[in-house]
Amino acid sequence: MQRWSRAHYRLTCWLNVLRVVRTIGVLAPRRRHPTHSCGARLRGAGVMRRFGLLLLSGLLAAGCAPPAEQAPPEEGPASDATATTTEEVLVDAGPAPERAAFFGDLHVHTAYSYDAFVFGTRADPDAAHEFAKGNPIEHPAGFTMQLDTPLDFHGVSDHANYLGMLPAMLDPEQPAYNHPAADTVRTAKTATERRGIFRALQPYVRYMEDADPSVAEHLDMNVVRSAWSEIVASANRHDDPGTYTAFIAYEYTSAGAGGIYNNLHRNVVFRGSDAPAAPFSRLDSFNPEDLWDVMDAWRADGIDSLAIPHNMNGSGGRMFELTYFDRETPIDAAYVDQRARNETTVEITQTKGTSETHPALSPNDEWAGFEIMPYRVSTSILSEPEGSYVRNALHRGLEIAEGGLANPYKFGFIGSSDTHTAAGAFNEETYWDAAGLSQVSPDRRGSVPVLPDSEEAAGDTVDDGSGRQYRLVTATTHGASGLAGVWAEANTRASLFDAMRRRETFATSGPRIRVRFFGGEGLAGLHRGAPQLVATASRRGGPWGGALPAPPAPPPTFLAWAARDPLAAPLQRMQIVKGWLAEGATGEIVYDVACSDGLTVDPETHRCPPNGATVDFATCAISADVGASELQVVWTDPDFNPAQPAFYYVRVLENPTCRWSTWDALRAGVAPRQDFAAAIQERAWSSPVWYTGAAEADPES
Repeated sequence: MQRWSRAHYRLTCWLNVLRVVRTIGVLAPRRRHPTHSCGARLRGAGVMRRFGLLLLSGLLAAGCAPPAEQAPPEEGPASDATATTTEEVLVDAGPAPERAAFFGDLHVHTAYSYDAFVFGTRADPDAAHEFAKGNPIEHPAGFTMQLDTPLDFHGVSDHANYLGMLPAMLDPEQPAYNHPAADTVRTAKTATERRGIFRALQPYVRYMEDADPSVAEHLDMNVVRSAWSEIVASANRHDDPGTYTAFIAYEYTSAGAGGIYNNLHRNVVFRGSDAPAAPFSRLDSFNPEDLWDVMDAWRADGIDSLAIPHNMNGSGGRMFELTYFDRETPIDAAYVDQRARNETTVEITQTKGTSETHPALSPNDEWAGFEIMPYRVSTSILSEPEGSYVRNALHRGLEIAEGGLANPYKFGFIGSSDTHTAAGAFNEETYWDAAGLSQVSPDRRGSVPVLPDSEEAAGDTVDDGSGRQYRLVTATTHGASGLAGVWAEANTRASLFDAMRRRETFATSGPRIRVRFFGGEGLAGLHRGAPQLVATASRRGGPWGGALPAPPAPPPTFLAWAARDPLAAPLQRMQIVKGWLAEGATGEIVYDVACSDGLTVDPETHRCPPNGATVDFATCAISADVGASELQVVWTDPDFNPAQPAFYYVRVLENPTCRWSTWDALRAGVAPRQDFAAAIQERAWSSPVWYTGAAEADPES
């Protein structure tokens, strides 16, 4: 066993590049980066200019190139029957790829968000973009935050409600200096005092429609518009087409009327450089349907945008309902059309939990419990799983379509961070949580025991079963997640946005795993290793986000492909998750479809045998000799029923690695907390492919 050293991968990466350069005699220019002279993970059109197919193919084989359509394995042949060898990938390369994989984060909060400011964050939108481009910025606690590899795209999405108001409370020249909560904001020093800021702000940022209407007088819209204009200007300054895409964005933060904390949050992302004069916020309406009305109006004026729901897990069952917001009126064609027009993508994973599915909803899925955050957001109240998770919503979409409407829950998947430090923490080993000073240390976030007489020990604590006391906080369910992946023609606003609209996206829990998924009857004759396999699949079958042909087509065939992050653990298995509707009842099954290390799927259980990957919890070292660099399979559904509408998506799992809480314990010299999972399996998800079973109308195909 050995520790997967980043320095080792950087060295390996450069040796591979030099090996290609020596062969072909050409050196490709790369993006300069002040602290990564080796360019450990060169990605996307913004990282490397293409100097010919030969160079590109060589770099792909070396595992250091931008993620092309035929996406590379690590150097050297894979040892298993389901992992494509380097030679196969080079044969498959064909013409220059039409689309590449780009990674980004569309959920980032800076000091302009009231809660991030309370957490101690003082970084502005410019600092957030600098971090995304690979430059160091400072955490509120004073340490440096920096990515190993820059992101390709990014969106600062500060809360629209009370946008910029807290920084203004520190400025004696601003009317906000005299806000009723301003003294509390200015004087808070300790964690307890910072929590007091939230209590002081609640009447103004949470319950505007239910409280004394006079509280609206304390919101200075001049401050809001000024902060918004700075966010827009920052994005337009940093946007560098082909190199780095900076989206204009913000968060619409509805939690439902009445202060019941049912999370209905959306990030609104704009396609171009123009934006409205001010964002539409929860202080305008708690009802997301009103947001969609405003987005439609913006679009009519030439300002296109998409709303991306997140933290469905904390919605109390309200994110994916079967009624209008009033919870009485059944959804109809107008609702379906409007939601599908404005929401084509959901954020399936982020720091406050993964919203794929829940063990209560998917009891036969052994991996359903991954990083579950079971509470309504910002509370310790348990959230209702039904209506709060993506797979359940996909089932509901089939039911709605069966009832004669189009499917409003036909969406693609992305991940993002929801960081409140202006900097996403995507790595378990270096995790810094997302809540600034609130959860900055392991004892505050509940991963190591509290010290007697400490501020943390004075609060509520819990015994993990060993007699040790830990701080009782919901932050223990948070994680180092996630990232958005997009397959697009270029690293530009228009190209990436259009890919999100057509749902050609994927999500990861943090590592830069690449995944693609195609389905269609035209794939039946393909086999692994066929020349130009991915390009052929792209022509013959539809990529994720689309629909398969209706009967009398033969059983659909799928091409699924994934490549590991060379700075993370190898891949263990690839799965296809299927859900269907039969005579009014929903069903689901998880098929393992590709195994690492020459292992084969058991046809009865549909599971790969264990590949022997282990974790040494004394060091967090992982097995060095098992796992795949790439997994690829051509698969036909063995249980296909042409009468049953269905959805399919890919899930790819890495070998086990230490969770952030285990890393915290290791550095503190204590045993990992017993009531936590010591290891997790990082993963990626493709967007779904749908089989409608009949000619269903798609409002946004």
